[in-house]
Order: sequence, then structure tokens, then C-alpha cells
Amino acid sequence: MKMSNAEYLQYLKEKDPKSPLLKNTVLAFLFGGATCAAGQGLYQFYQWAKLSETHARAAVAVTLILLGAALTAMGVYDHLAKHGGAGTLIPITGFANAVVSPAMEFKSEGLVAGMSARMFLVAGPVLVYGVAASALYGLILLVTGKL
Repeated sequence: MKMSNAEYLQYLKEKDPKSPLLKNTVLAFLFGGATCAAGQGLYQFYQWAKLSETHARAAVAVTLILLGAALTAMGVYDHLAKHGGAGTLIPITGFANAVVSPAMEFKSEGLVAGMSARMFLVAGPVLVYGVAASALYGLILLVTGKL
């Protein structure tokens, strides 16, 4: 069946479900904000527990990564993401989810060929390009004398 560009665009418009943009935006804001508020609460707790500022920040990062990984392993993170949408993609918890999800999915293939080999399926490119971009940025700073 041949369609013109205009016919194809009309066909897509008819088939594309309408997204509740305002609702999704509000939910993403609330879920993302709740995650950030939890991080701030953890930071205050670690400060109250007499950790230095540097150690408190590190403890918050580790705690949020562990929570994201644990919630993914228990199947809770997917339910949160279903409702919270982009608000659950906050880098630290979203990254933990991106590492644990493939590992859980392929665990039946074994520890090495399954979990370990597939663990960075989604997060691997992020790590590679993140490291490459930071190295390039560092070289630019070094060459320009700003480092």
C-alpha cells in the first residue's frame, strides 16, 4: 500500500495515543522531587550522625544506589517508573535500575554469561561515552591552560 507523506502523517496521528502531558509532567516532578527530598533527608541524617560533609555526600550516593538496586530487584522500581515516568530517571537511582534490570533479566543464563555479561547492556554506553567525554573535556582544559 503506497501512501503519500501527508497520508502517512495522518495515519500516525490517528494511531498515536494521546499522552496526558500535564499529568505526566506533574507526576515526574513529584517523583523526581520526592527522590531528591529523600536524598536531602539522608544527607541531613548523615550530617546529624556526625559524618563529614564529604562522607555524608558519599553515603547519600551509596544509599540511593543501593535503594534503587534493591527496589529494582524486588520489582518495585518498575511500578514506580510506570507512574513516575521521567521522575524515576534521576541519574543515581535510574543508573542503578539500568544496571540491575538486565542482570535480573539474564540471570537464568548463569552468573558469567548471563548476569555479569549483560549487566552493563544499557548502562555500558553511558559509561563509555561519559568517560570519553570527561577525558576529552580534561584534555581541552589542559591544552587551554585552565586546568
